[in-house]
Amino acid sequence: MTQTSATQPSNEQTADKNAIRPFHVNVPEAELTELRKRIDATKWPERETVTDASQGVQLATMQALARYWGTEYDWRKVEARLNALPQFITEIDGLDIHFIHVRSKHENALPLIVTHGWPGSVIEQMKIIDPLTNPTAHGGNASDAFHLVIPSIPGYGYSGKPTTTGWDGPHIARAWVVLMKRLGYTKFVAQGGDWGAVITEQMGLLAPPELLGIHTNMPGVFPDDINNAAFSGAPAPSGLSADEKLAYERLQFVYQKGIGYGYQMGLRPQTLYGIVDSPVGLAAYFLDHDARSYELIARVFDGQSEGLTRGRPSLLGVLGQRVFQFQRRLHPSCRERLP
Repeated sequence: MTQTSATQPSNEQTADKNAIRPFHVNVPEAELTELRKRIDATKWPERETVTDASQGVQLATMQALARYWGTEYDWRKVEARLNALPQFITEIDGLDIHFIHVRSKHENALPLIVTHGWPGSVIEQMKIIDPLTNPTAHGGNASDAFHLVIPSIPGYGYSGKPTTTGWDGPHIARAWVVLMKRLGYTKFVAQGGDWGAVITEQMGLLAPPELLGIHTNMPGVFPDDINNAAFSGAPAPSGLSADEKLAYERLQFVYQKGIGYGYQMGLRPQTLYGIVDSPVGLAAYFLDHDARSYELIARVFDGQSEGLTRGRPSLLGVLGQRVFQFQRRLHPSCRERLP
């Protein structure tokens, strides 16, 4: 995708790899036109042979989404929302990192770096910006305020796309510490969900002196022996409480029914050419993330599809999934498949 900045970096900035460069999104109209043509030209498969979603994303759902995406969805509105926020790019370890940086008006606000997951982008976090940076406008106190840094994971959104292996969770965690220090923050906290949780936990393990604490909404709490047993399909170990057994069964269900995409992306991400070439193919792949998310997304197409459009032009389809491959030695879903 063509990306332009409203403020072009000077020669001095270009020479300084630590420079913080202002960034604005500007998607050429020709690319949006081409995207709509590709959506309209989708070659549809036959309808599923069951009445539920047990065979995958249902045809009626995808056709409804495609109609909305191709005729009603307005990327320019999303682009304007993004460009209303302070966005920047800086180079870390040879890769451009895109991020939103919103400082609170409250003097003692706590710096916080928030990391998205897969399939996702910084767009997911836009709704939390004002409540966290301006809590007094939302019934909170000035002491609740944060300065927010919301980066795009390498290979996602407007961050650079790695051309070599190595950008795993620990590497990104180290890069986020560099980013926060580069912005002048001597003390900060971190939050993340999904892959953002993995990265945030790695920041905690790294334990830089500047990091005061972490919060995740996908904590890695299962001991290795329990996790490995669930992955293998073995019955629940003896001695578990009723709550622990329920958690074990749900974990086992996720491994058996919920993360087929994770195995593919963790082992053979380059093979996924189809979802780069087909916008609707990519959308279906995203929708099939897990049963609960699919249930929620499938019933509404009211503007929350911007993540799909954001993923398509940036080729998130393959490049964004390489984080699964880079990280597979740490991610529990792939531990048993390692040589």
